[in-house]
Amino acid sequence: MTAVWLMATEVTFEVLGSGGPEIDGRASTSYLIWIDGKARLLIDTGSGSMLRFEESGAKLQDLELIALTHLHIDHVVDLPAYIKAGYFTHRSAPLPLIGPAGNAYFPSMNAYVEIMFGKKGAYRYMSDVLTPQSDSFQILPESVDAAQMVQKRYKDFTLSIINVNHGIVPALAFRVDIKEKSILISGDTSNKNRQLEMLAKDVDLFVAHHAIAEVHGSYANDLHMTPSLIADVAQGAHVKRVLLTHRMRRTIGEEERSIKIIRKRFEGPLLFADDGLRIEL
Repeated sequence: MTAVWLMATEVTFEVLGSGGPEIDGRASTSYLIWIDGKARLLIDTGSGSMLRFEESGAKLQDLELIALTHLHIDHVVDLPAYIKAGYFTHRSAPLPLIGPAGNAYFPSMNAYVEIMFGKKGAYRYMSDVLTPQSDSFQILPESVDAAQMVQKRYKDFTLSIINVNHGIVPALAFRVDIKEKSILISGDTSNKNRQLEMLAKDVDLFVAHHAIAEVHGSYANDLHMTPSLIADVAQGAHVKRVLLTHRMRRTIGEEERSIKIIRKRFEGPLLFADDGLRIEL
């Protein structure tokens, strides 16, 4: 009887940008998920991320999806640069783009792409990217309103999406499942109404945005999770590992204090992100 060996899927999570909107030596928020040696999912495209993408050895033609948690500048500003760079690659397949639905303060993902590349857009000289007749490849934007969890399947992964609170900003959190491995990206959120728990159960890696220290009663509390709230999610959902990212001047230097607070609830592996950090799952 011949033995059949099945190769395990290799999954790597890479931090392209570990910072926020400040000028502090870090690229702004961006993450890359590698599957069996190829870059398949790009999450957020903050400033400086395209340079980090190039440094990583990733190829635009390998991407199955670009997903944006929300449309703050430090999460999206490099997007048109990626699309322009695609003209100079071998990619011809359409590229899906997912992002949040809009409101009175922010455009939807579809409207945002139209503002950039539509016939009256800022980069209207590239309006063909919205058509199958594109000189490079067509982009396919989709606005997602996930008041209840929405699930989308791609060739190499499944993406689960939920709306999260980020003040007045429409925002999404993502869970990525690659066979038996899973990653949760919180995006920027205060986790008001405990939306993250809908996606977090037993994930291998919880990517938590650590943009504020343990503060209370400030405007920032409606935008971001404190370390104690991050710990509540991690412990309650039995996540296996936590990565703290979206680091800012108000949290740099607070690491020891944040660790002490989180350790009161969560005892698993805990890491702080830097640009270029890779985690094998």
